[in-house]
Amino acid sequence: MELDNAQETPSREVSSLCGEISAPVLEQAFSKILHCLTGPVARRGNARDVALKDLGDLIEATECDRLFEGSGAHLREMSETLGQVAKALEQYAAPPKEEEGGGARHSEVVEKAATVGLLFLKLLERVETAKNSLVGPAWQTGLHHLAGPVYIFAVTHSLEQPWTTPRSREVAREVLTLLLQVTECGSVAGFLRGEKEDEKGRLSVILGLLKPNLNKESWKNNPAIKHVFSWTLQQVTRPWLSQHLERVLPASLLISDDYQTENKILGVHCLHHIVLNVAVLLCLLDLFPILEKTVHWKGDGARPTTHCDEVLQLILTHMEPEHRLLLRRTYARNLPAFVKRLGILTVRHLKRLERVIIGYLEVYDGPEEEARLKILETLKLLMQHTWPRISCRLVVLLKALLKLICDIARDPSLTPQSVKSALLQEATDCLILLDCCSQGRVKGLLAKIPQSCEDSKVVNCIRKVQQISEGAPYDGT
Repeated sequence: MELDNAQETPSREVSSLCGEISAPVLEQAFSKILHCLTGPVARRGNARDVALKDLGDLIEATECDRLFEGSGAHLREMSETLGQVAKALEQYAAPPKEEEGGGARHSEVVEKAATVGLLFLKLLERVETAKNSLVGPAWQTGLHHLAGPVYIFAVTHSLEQPWTTPRSREVAREVLTLLLQVTECGSVAGFLRGEKEDEKGRLSVILGLLKPNLNKESWKNNPAIKHVFSWTLQQVTRPWLSQHLERVLPASLLISDDYQTENKILGVHCLHHIVLNVAVLLCLLDLFPILEKTVHWKGDGARPTTHCDEVLQLILTHMEPEHRLLLRRTYARNLPAFVKRLGILTVRHLKRLERVIIGYLEVYDGPEEEARLKILETLKLLMQHTWPRISCRLVVLLKALLKLICDIARDPSLTPQSVKSALLQEATDCLILLDCCSQGRVKGLLAKIPQSCEDSKVVNCIRKVQQISEGAPYDGT
């Protein structure tokens, strides 16, 4: 195929390949078609139309095992080329800017979507055949590169929008249905998050493909992108959405901040879905850096307080007098994340944190002891981040931890033994950190307790602290 004459010669070359396509020749043919779809030649006359016809003929003429033949670098290159072709097809069928062309351009998009949809159906049918006939991961490698662009095309043209018609929506939905069948997913949600616990799902891939078109400069170039993003977001719920928060939150804020009412509403729907499916306080922690990106400390004077400081101060204000166990657990559950985020700046809240920690360690929290376990986690983080300020609080923290250890060791309640063990382990870890922060003073203060204490659990915790302080190995931390 001569690229300079792509409008005239590709069909003849594809026809000549039908009975004798080897893997290297096949890859070269797909690469030339890709060039005709995306390169400078694509702007010449009907070059793209010819390339699309060639692509259809090539897929039909190729046995499924040829598409995913070989292994190693060759298979990877072939799969990547197929993925690039799929991406070029998806972009070819994408609707134009809203201000470009209106109805006339929309009818053109419908025709392109029908053509591309049929090509994707042919490709997916080849993958399905390969899946049922090939042994090994070859077809999975190819599908990995195809699935993302095919999904974006299917969602773009299956929603009821100005650039779709009943026929184009039907073709797009057929593509989506076959994609789910090939990927062995029972639903779009399963496709995105993973059908099984050990599967990652494809949401990260989809968000990665959408990202270049979801920034401040580009998101209005393709009017479908915001709808694909919003629809995709709605399919993923808790707990799976939390791990993607940093990628979905900026785009949602961008859309909601637009001057057009339609976009504001769409963005608010996205934000509402995020708030419903991600722990709200943790969601705020990811939102703060975006809100504070213009705040920079110049080194002169105290650092300015942040939204994170203000929210933590509010949380501590409510935590201190709170007596309802359910709310105490909720507050305690989110406290470690705030200490992590503020780091050394947590010293601003040290006095109040100390009071909250000591107060919460004194109160039995029910069989699961969630609040006290989270408070111990908070205390460990606090000592790690603010260790220079801990030695002056040695006595009060040591008393609180020893009291907790004694209470747990003698606890006659129905608290499971595994929970008691976890509490004793966490409290022991805190004592070890406290000893490090106070230059070994904890070890000295605890030295005589094993001689007078008769409770084996308490003695065991203290000996672990002494062993670590003396440099002996210990598996608990």
